[in-house]
Amino acid sequence: MTTVEPRLGPPRSEIQAHRGASAVAPENTIAAFRAAAEQGAEWVELDVALLGDGTPVVIHDVSIDRCSSSKGNLADLTASDLKTIDAGAWFGSQFEGEPLPTLARVVSALGEFGLNANVEIKQHAHHKSLDQLVNVVDQHLKTRAPHTRIMISSFDAAALKGMHALDPSYELAMLWSKVPADWLDILRSIPATTIHLDYKALSIGFLEEAVRCGIKVRAWTCNDPRRLASFWDAGLTGVITDDPSVYLT
Repeated sequence: MTTVEPRLGPPRSEIQAHRGASAVAPENTIAAFRAAAEQGAEWVELDVALLGDGTPVVIHDVSIDRCSSSKGNLADLTASDLKTIDAGAWFGSQFEGEPLPTLARVVSALGEFGLNANVEIKQHAHHKSLDQLVNVVDQHLKTRAPHTRIMISSFDAAALKGMHALDPSYELAMLWSKVPADWLDILRSIPATTIHLDYKALSIGFLEEAVRCGIKVRAWTCNDPRRLASFWDAGLTGVITDDPSVYLT
């Protein structure tokens, strides 16, 4: 008689470093992505938005206030301002001088570090249009190294549809804090095959239904493996975490 061993956690390929290894380095910086690679992560999650001049940068917020030594809204900044922004000292003195990275620099670093990326599209009011955003992001992602794999995630279904129109090969993940009643219809309309869901909204029943429908589910942002222990056998695919090391050791 064959016995099936219970899953104790995600495979290495399904552990994503949230904004890089943001528990140990300033989020969404080259330092954080390097730290994720050093911990053994294969994937990083990162956020992309545009400056006022259309330059794509890797940052979560609509301003640089929280994660830099400067103040200002992305809408009021241009590429020439980046050299004056310290995106590391706020996290720790050892990161002083860490730049706020452009998407171009990050795409290059992914190849250098041997990382794959889950790119979250951040749509902000100052962007000229969704078309501008997805086209710029797609153009930059096309410069990636041949071994760098990319998936796209967003809370905005229209952004996922826009990226799909530009490159149908992207894996698309719909981000939700809570699953809506019409979740499957939304996924099919994009079309997307994956949900990235707040781990606090997980349930065994939903995961089993997602598996029946051929949908992958990854949990965000969980830094305590014990909180996910009951979900792996129900079909949870992977995890997005600030600290990949807690799942890799």
